Amino acid sequence: MRRVETSIEIHQPASAVFDAFVEPPVLKKWWGVESCLIEKKQGGLYSLAWETCPKGYHYVSTGIITVFIPGRELLIDHFVYFNPEKQILGPTYLSLKIEEANGNTQLHLVQGGYQQGGDWDWFYESVRDAWPKVLQDLKKFLNG
Repeated sequence: MRRVETSIEIHQPASAVFDAFVEPPVLKKWWGVESCLIEKKQGGLYSLAWETCPKGYHYVSTGIITVFIPGRELLIDHFVYFNPEKQILGPTYLSLKIEEANGNTQLHLVQGGYQQGGDWDWFYESVRDAWPKVLQDLKKFLNG
């Protein structure tokens, strides 16, 4: 199966980079997440929603945290994407590995499990294009 892989170096402590993915107020500020439910533990729920509308949310990503090591690693498995214009896409996985050295933090992100054809091709191409840009936004936000 296909996967998207990207890395970035950020001049911030590893804890700040990790928290950007698990702390609701921080997620709202840098990624525009409008609502989320994150149980910060192995086996916890990880759900993010964007674009509130009268009938709910326009985009939702949700999964189960299978690895939760603050400041070092986050793995969200059974990751499913809901978009009203597409079929339900999943499960995929999202892996974040974080290493701090000399005042800088290296973030390595992998999202995988993409199938072939139809909406899956659209999803893969969208994510492949988006993650490098999203991580640049994170870097700008954290380095403020």
